[in-house]
Amino acid sequence: MANIGFKEDLTHEFKSDKSKLPDSDIIDAVVAFANTDGGELYLGVEDDGQITGLHKEHEDVTRLAAFIANKTVPPVSVRVEILSLAFPVLKIDIPKRTAIVSSSEGKIQRRRIKADGTPENIPLYPYEIATRLSTLSLFDYSAQPVPDAVYTDLDAVERERLRNIIRSHRGETSLLELEDEELDKALQLVTMHNGKLVPTFCGLLLIGRKEKIKQYMPSAESAIQVLSGTDIRVNESFYLPILAAFEKIEEYFTAWNKEEELEIGLFRISIPDFDKRAFREALVNAFSHRDYAALGRVRVQINDDGMQITNPGGFIEGINAENLIEAEPHGRNPVLADALKRIGLAERTGRGIDRIYEGSLLYGRLLPNYSQSTATSVKLFIPKGPTDQSFIQMISSEQKRVGRSLPIYSLLVLNSLRRFHKATVQDVADDTNIHENRARITLELLTESGMVEAGGTGRGRYFMLGHKYYHQKKDLISYTRQKDIESIRHDELILQLAKRQGYVRRADVIELLHVTPSQAYRALARLASENKLALNGNGAGAKYLLVEK
Repeated sequence: MANIGFKEDLTHEFKSDKSKLPDSDIIDAVVAFANTDGGELYLGVEDDGQITGLHKEHEDVTRLAAFIANKTVPPVSVRVEILSLAFPVLKIDIPKRTAIVSSSEGKIQRRRIKADGTPENIPLYPYEIATRLSTLSLFDYSAQPVPDAVYTDLDAVERERLRNIIRSHRGETSLLELEDEELDKALQLVTMHNGKLVPTFCGLLLIGRKEKIKQYMPSAESAIQVLSGTDIRVNESFYLPILAAFEKIEEYFTAWNKEEELEIGLFRISIPDFDKRAFREALVNAFSHRDYAALGRVRVQINDDGMQITNPGGFIEGINAENLIEAEPHGRNPVLADALKRIGLAERTGRGIDRIYEGSLLYGRLLPNYSQSTATSVKLFIPKGPTDQSFIQMISSEQKRVGRSLPIYSLLVLNSLRRFHKATVQDVADDTNIHENRARITLELLTESGMVEAGGTGRGRYFMLGHKYYHQKKDLISYTRQKDIESIRHDELILQLAKRQGYVRRADVIELLHVTPSQAYRALARLASENKLALNGNGAGAKYLLVEK
């Protein structure tokens, strides 16, 4: 018996239709696909992929598409076609929806992968709906009023902590001029509900009383762990307002964040195990982008290899571990994120991810890693690792020269060249996960600044870190090997052509090496000065003859 050739997964499902699959089963499958990532439903295929054929009552594709639209809320528009395989198979393409879809009977389902790797459709429970909508950026949990909470559930001591953070972190100073109630309104810590001023989840999270946070938001837990080998040095978990939890975790971080000093001329640079600004932004991201409708905790773990920061809730729609740098910034809890920016705790531009990467790039360390993140949690690992002192000196010198920090794209490109030694535009784009055009522009700008040197032409054009880096690294042999091999290869090709045809002209070199006229002239002049070629004639008829030795 013929097999369809692939297996069921999150976006593919097979349904036997030998005994006519019930209409309700089709609708349930469509709803589950629409509430997850979309996908393809195949009628007439067994679970093991064997093709057994389509029931005759499902051969009217137009009627079936209309039936699905009528039996789903909101209506799901599907594309239906019959595949002519060993037996007819009905393929239903279901789009991913940006709203919660149910059957007309009110049944809501989603898809997931079981422990054995096979997919299944399961109910989408009411408490999961908020998570689903916030992932799609359609619902801001932090802006909602807290049921049964009252205004006095906000803590005056925590509000004063908030004011101190505004002062110390250069937040919006105009907020300090507001009375308590006006401050709460300005930051959306409260909202009017049934004619009364009540805390929002944002307000409870930032300045709520500890006992009320545990009562109304049992998911709002934080933890800090410090390990030395297998020994546990710190292991503390707590229910605190975010601002208090942030300060508590930061105290532990500071105590365990060792520093060493690097001398650059008359200056000294402190090199910590972890960059403080990167840590702060990573922790802010964990608190502001976590899913507060899901159980779990924000956890910071520091060990000999590095630091891992974990928060419940996967990446929101459109964001993944590969496009973090390029993606437009937007979050799961906009009101909470906005409040953290306005008080000065978070990056105001919304590009905190740049700070996180910059914290490793400035010291020539391995990049932050999000690869262990899942659909239900984001895991950021910041490696401790060795530093590249020559790279640090190069970056520091350039930033002093231009009087500002280098853009994140420049740092990513420089780091890529540091590891590759020599790379093309495509190599750099693939390594950094940034668009090829942006990589090309950044490389050319860095070449103009002298930090990067270029060689070759056309598709063979390559880039490498400049002479200063290798000089500081005391590795001029590597620099010479990488820099001069291209010119040596070009010289050999020119001499081989002169030997074959008895002479070589500038036009021949341009065509042979795909270089500019001035580059061709310089190459020929150099070979002539080395007495390997001899100029014969001048002007348009000039030729270079091979010098016989």
